[in-house]
Amino acid sequence: MTKAIFPGTFDPITKGHLDIVERGSEIFEHVYVAVYESTEKETLFDMNERVEMFNLSTQHLKNISVSSYKGLTVDFAKKVEAKVMIRGLRIGQDFEYERGMALVNREINNNIETVCLISAMPNQFISSSRVKEIAGLGGEVNSFIPEKIYQQAKNKLKGEK
Repeated sequence: MTKAIFPGTFDPITKGHLDIVERGSEIFEHVYVAVYESTEKETLFDMNERVEMFNLSTQHLKNISVSSYKGLTVDFAKKVEAKVMIRGLRIGQDFEYERGMALVNREINNNIETVCLISAMPNQFISSSRVKEIAGLGGEVNSFIPEKIYQQAKNKLKGEK
């Protein structure tokens, strides 16, 4: 069977991310959740918090590992001997973005295949950015993020210390 990576910033993890990794874990021998230590994006949650939130949310999955990485995603895939990169597709513009990334990644390392899983209908509009925006404006986000991390994340999402 094949190993896969599921890369992203995950700031914070959403139910959409969890859905994709759960479905990926049914298809692949092992899925490495690769939490990107972004230098371009300003994240609300630090690297350790994002890794911890994903670990808490995936405790029920036996073939998942969560770790952070820097640099090229294809280099991380090579390091863990993954042949597949899992990506989730939501609304229309996701396809064009992911297609471009897949082509560039194949050019850098032609041993990596990108497999896109279509997000479940309830997750089609969820993004980490949208969750942070809603929470920052005082809205409730418990229906968008995994229950296991809600208590940990809610104060930070609402801008509280």
